Amino acid sequence: DLLAPLVKLQPGLVLNNRLGGGYLGDTETPENRIPATGYPRDWEACMTMNDTWGFKSYDHNWKSAQTLIRNLVDIASKGGNYLLNVGPTAEGEIPAPSVERLKAVGAWVRKNGEAIYATTASPFVRLGWGRATQKPDRLYLHVFHWPADGQLVVPMSSGAKKAYLLGEPGKPLKFSAAPTGLRLTVPASAPDADSSTVVLEGVGKVVALPPPPIAADANGTVQLPCDAADLFGRRVRVEGNTNLNLGAWRGLDDYASWQVQFARAGQYEVLLTAAVPAAEAGSTYALTAGHERLEATTVSTAGKDYQPVTIGTITVAQAGRLTVMLKPVKIAKTELMRLRSLTLRPVGP
Repeated sequence: DLLAPLVKLQPGLVLNNRLGGGYLGDTETPENRIPATGYPRDWEACMTMNDTWGFKSYDHNWKSAQTLIRNLVDIASKGGNYLLNVGPTAEGEIPAPSVERLKAVGAWVRKNGEAIYATTASPFVRLGWGRATQKPDRLYLHVFHWPADGQLVVPMSSGAKKAYLLGEPGKPLKFSAAPTGLRLTVPASAPDADSSTVVLEGVGKVVALPPPPIAADANGTVQLPCDAADLFGRRVRVEGNTNLNLGAWRGLDDYASWQVQFARAGQYEVLLTAAVPAAEAGSTYALTAGHERLEATTVSTAGKDYQPVTIGTITVAQAGRLTVMLKPVKIAKTELMRLRSLTLRPVGP
């Protein structure tokens, strides 16, 4: 009721989702987290440089310049804005650690701003080596983990006309088509330790290849980290900056799935590494792998203490690719669990 006169007075007014009363507003504003896949509408991640919005003399848990730069890239790759908070001292001064980090981020943006400003979200679900942003007919590859073998693979079936390091268009990089995507030959060392930018020109409409399945290790064990999951539903999301987990798992329509390449048939022991506060224990959930289904109930792990819990075994009928899915059946209180990873370990020889 209070908003209607304002919107009538100024029809172009942009309202966020923090006005209460169930009003969704026009934009999403996740706080101190970056959503796993962005949002289908405009959004802005609101984040601190340490753990404080204002100023605390004892809060020295500063995020590194590299973390801030990679946060910026991550957010841009998901179509969002980065609102970075600075908490001044009682004297109105910006703390020296903030100044130091802002200068480092600014220096990076001066060199790489073309790959951030006026770009749109990445066409890829996930990239093991970093992130991507795009403009019409141009793709920017933000490489966090420079390839040791000098081969950068971009999972796309479409092509490109030219590749080069940002700022060096006169030094084209060689590239060729491969079954796994476009294979670029890059210099032996990364131009920037925080995030190096490679430009692909003449890409047209990028056709992304689906992410490859997660392969078993030499012992046949399959490790499924939370940030490698495909997420479905309105709430469940990847939380944290370093120690990641799947959180906000509050709806029965929220679930996670992984594409897995099993190396062998047989029985597999299933372990979850998760945190469940005592007050939230008692929810039930189902793990499926192909036609196999295993139900279990969450047990307390003493709050935020992540513990590996064996929930049972499943049978994989034959080696090959399967979808592994984790979905709530009944949520006892407000949240299913905070999941860090799933492990499927072969039983027997």
